[in-house]
Amino acid sequence: MADKKEKLFYQQKNAYDLISEEERKACYDYCEGYKEFLDNCKTERIGVKYTVALAENAGFKPYVPGMDFKVGDRLYYNSRGKAVILAVIGTRPLGDGINISAAHIDSPRLDLKSVPLYEDSELAFFKTHYYGGIKKYQWVAIPLELYGTVVLKDGSTVDVSIGAGPDDPQFVITDLLPHLSADQMKKTLTEAFTGEGLNILIASRPDKETEGSDRVKMTVMTILNEKYGIIEEDFLSAEFEAVPAYNARDLGLDRSMIGAYGHDDRSCAYAGLTALMETESPEKTAVCILADKEEIGSEGVTGMKSQGFEWFIGALCEKKGVRLEDCFANSFCLSADVCNAFDPNYPEVSEKRNNAKINYGTALMKFTGSRGKSGSSDASAETIGKLRTLFEKEGVIWQMAELGKVDQGGGGTVAMFMAQRNIETVDSGVPVLSMHAPYEIVSKIDCYMTYKAIKALYNS
Repeated sequence: MADKKEKLFYQQKNAYDLISEEERKACYDYCEGYKEFLDNCKTERIGVKYTVALAENAGFKPYVPGMDFKVGDRLYYNSRGKAVILAVIGTRPLGDGINISAAHIDSPRLDLKSVPLYEDSELAFFKTHYYGGIKKYQWVAIPLELYGTVVLKDGSTVDVSIGAGPDDPQFVITDLLPHLSADQMKKTLTEAFTGEGLNILIASRPDKETEGSDRVKMTVMTILNEKYGIIEEDFLSAEFEAVPAYNARDLGLDRSMIGAYGHDDRSCAYAGLTALMETESPEKTAVCILADKEEIGSEGVTGMKSQGFEWFIGALCEKKGVRLEDCFANSFCLSADVCNAFDPNYPEVSEKRNNAKINYGTALMKFTGSRGKSGSSDASAETIGKLRTLFEKEGVIWQMAELGKVDQGGGGTVAMFMAQRNIETVDSGVPVLSMHAPYEIVSKIDCYMTYKAIKALYNS
């Protein structure tokens, strides 16, 4: 009977029960590079800069319109400094399709408003507008770093980074002490913590040479002007992002997990990038997309809905006399984004049999969406079957996943937009605990298996 059960029943196994000690060490070594990537890519702009530097060091060259290319060439397209597409040219013609990993490098955060600076009761603050899906209370009373790009009147650009250096000041949003929180704690979380209430405390010292009001605001502007050449009007043509001032750290006595800001979706972005840099001459051209704007619906010129992807791949196809439509029709895409991991502290929101679990490998999501699969591309059985066969061959440990109970909530990522291009697509990625929190948690083995999955696709 035991043999019959083993043959006929599906039983998941923890990845640590399936891998060798040698592969565990390889997994942990891989995650050291990933932690470094996290610490250096806390916004999409600096993420692109860091990615381009890594890529160029690995032999990638910037794409120039009209340029010729050959098998094995390594190209990248930097989309306005906020997204990047990289490709390794394969041995088969582009008309046979390409293999794609599509991840995103933006994460939930707090953006400064266009007119952010104000003073109240001799304290200076920045007004913010949160970006992406956050629980607002999680962003109160934690240390914050500030990154910005400012375009001055003369057209020159200034980059601002405050809080990441060991001696840099950091910032915070204040909260009430428990002794005075009786009324606050009667409210719902949504009522107690509002978007307009997420104001960042940035200074308290008044400028001695200024009379009247706004003396602390003057201190702020004096510092910014002396260091960066900025005046207050320059905020109108600037992008500033406040992110948690947390660096990636091992979690757990066994060091099996990583805590950090931005696992969603830099865990998959790094997996796709690393796998591509290790790919030499694949049969099909291998493409890694690191997109922007996923957290707000993939909108905008650097999001996955834009024509930037068509522009780049279409130019490559045109150079080789291939119709872009034929290339897409024969392509395959892993929409490489994270999913929620089952959390036994909150079992009521998940259906345990079908939810991803920590340490069970990369997660395939046949569908995402919400409730009746709304907003999902819903991959076919053939699509899942193709990956099942590939992963078995390449030793990739994987699991099926579903984003919470039916009617509980749901979500989506770029899969639907790739599918709209007539590209066979399925969601795949790293299970995350505390997703969208300022400090998220992933398993090292799941990160490593996501990298192995993407690498297997590139070389298929």
